[in-house]
Amino acid sequence: MNSLFLQGFMECTLKLMYTTMTLKNILFLFVFIIYSAVFSNNERYRLIITDDPARTITIGWDQVSGQNPIVYYDSKDHGKSYKKYKFSKTVDRVVISKGMNNNFVKLNDLLPNTAYYFIIKDSEGFSKRYWFRTAPDKNSPMTFISGGDSRNNREPRKNANLLVSKIKPTAVFFGGDMTARSSDAQWVEWFNDWQLTIANDGRMFPVLPTRGNHEDSNKTVYDLFDTPSKEVFYAITFGKDLYTIYTLNSEISAGGNQSKWLQERLMKDASIWKSAQYHKPMRPHQKNKKEGNDVYNNWATLFYKYHMDLVYESDSHVVKTTYPIKPCSGGESCEEGFERDDTTGIVFVGEGCWGAPIRPADDNKIWTRNSGSFNQFKWVTVSTSEIVLKTIMVDNADKVAENSNDEKPGILPSGISIWKPSHGETVVIKK
Repeated sequence: MNSLFLQGFMECTLKLMYTTMTLKNILFLFVFIIYSAVFSNNERYRLIITDDPARTITIGWDQVSGQNPIVYYDSKDHGKSYKKYKFSKTVDRVVISKGMNNNFVKLNDLLPNTAYYFIIKDSEGFSKRYWFRTAPDKNSPMTFISGGDSRNNREPRKNANLLVSKIKPTAVFFGGDMTARSSDAQWVEWFNDWQLTIANDGRMFPVLPTRGNHEDSNKTVYDLFDTPSKEVFYAITFGKDLYTIYTLNSEISAGGNQSKWLQERLMKDASIWKSAQYHKPMRPHQKNKKEGNDVYNNWATLFYKYHMDLVYESDSHVVKTTYPIKPCSGGESCEEGFERDDTTGIVFVGEGCWGAPIRPADDNKIWTRNSGSFNQFKWVTVSTSEIVLKTIMVDNADKVAENSNDEKPGILPSGISIWKPSHGETVVIKK
């Protein structure tokens, strides 16, 4: 009697366990199917400025699976209700590169200084809702982040990326050498880390990329960022005529077509302020780096003649700011082709440190303002009356607060770490 009872009890218990496990599996499968049917499989998002930053934006991403992606967008936030978005745009360009299915959509006819919300819908579902703000078309103050050489040290690279999301600049000027070997795996990893530049509320910030010597070709930069030039030199103007940034390519000849284009563009440029960004510096502040004679010979005089105000350089993995300087050919105050000129000179800053191995700043000049060795980028505020620049140390990113979306330009979030060298933490450029 007891034996039969025990046997029956065991059979009932096993049946109950089997039923419970089956229900769990069915529930898991149901949730998986629902999730797959709702969320599209696109990742590694990026915003790029390729044209008028007040009225256009390019959205890029990796379409991992799914077909026929469409960007739905509006100046009103409809969350994930994609059918409520007023505008939609199909993909303009698709290119398989660096292990990713890179899709690009250029949005046109946008309103200046306006928040736009978007989602990406494909045959498998839709993405999270993201948003961005177009730049002003008036000469109101704007802020920018400039840096380069993120390469292979992921912790400082992630720190710098995270600070982008907290500072909330108008745009990021990136000076090249995103990865160490430009391999598929490293680029996928780089774009995974770039997602940290997206704020907690889904706000994204556009980038203007430069080619460095660790990008294996112009084509790589063009295919991953859809730059407006296949040769990766181009100019973008912010505001009505507030600030033009020239992205140049130090990995091809600085002369020839590039210097011809640069001179023709500068001759017509009536912007209040002008800057240039490129990878290899004219006069590196690191002893093991070769002098940039090609870029110096072709660009230095053009910069000075056409009133360039501020130049961003990378490559050396050191920190530097210079006094205003101009080209020279001799004399006691002339060193390596430059001399100080506080009235009409150009300020040069850099040189990298977004995650690449730090090197000693051991090649200062008489016109060097300050130099150092640590992970950093430049934070720049541009107004009609002046350019204000500070060097941001990025290692404490997790302790930094986040600016609000309506924060006035020129305000840094609390907890930020600012470099305070011997000649002052702030570089001010006035006309």
